[in-house]
Order: sequence, then structure tokens, then C-alpha cells
Amino acid sequence: MQVLDTAAAGMFAAADRLSASAQRTAAWGLEQSQAEQKVDLAHEAVEQVSAKTDFKANAAVAKTADEMMGALLDMKV
Repeated sequence: MQVLDTAAAGMFAAADRLSASAQRTAAWGLEQSQAEQKVDLAHEAVEQVSAKTDFKANAAVAKTADEMMGALLDMKV
């Protein structure tokens, strides 16, 4: 089903965004030789909440598609 593929891709993308943001947040307190990259903790918090919301939305799409497929199969039986 194309819907499940799309939802799975969205969940993977959200998980990648969350992981990248977590890594940037973890590196915030470390001394870095490259001072051109400053970590904005407020932006990272928003990014993490946004990624979590995106993941939940895509999971809901996958669940709904699964329920719809189940209902369709129940009608055929």
C-alpha cells in the first residue's frame, strides 16, 4: 500500500530529524574548534517537538490505513 510506504518514510524522516537535533543539543556544551556553528537551544527544542509531532501524525496515518485495510478485508470475507 502506498499510504503505508509514505507514512513509514515520514516516520523515518521524523526520527532522523529528532536524532540530528539531539546530537546538536548534546554537543552544545562541548568546546568546539569551529565557532561558526552555534547551537540555538530554543530552536532545537522546537525541532524536537516538531519531529515528535510529525512522527505521531505519520503513525496515526499508518494505523488508520491498517484499520481501513482490515475493514475492507472483513467485507470481502
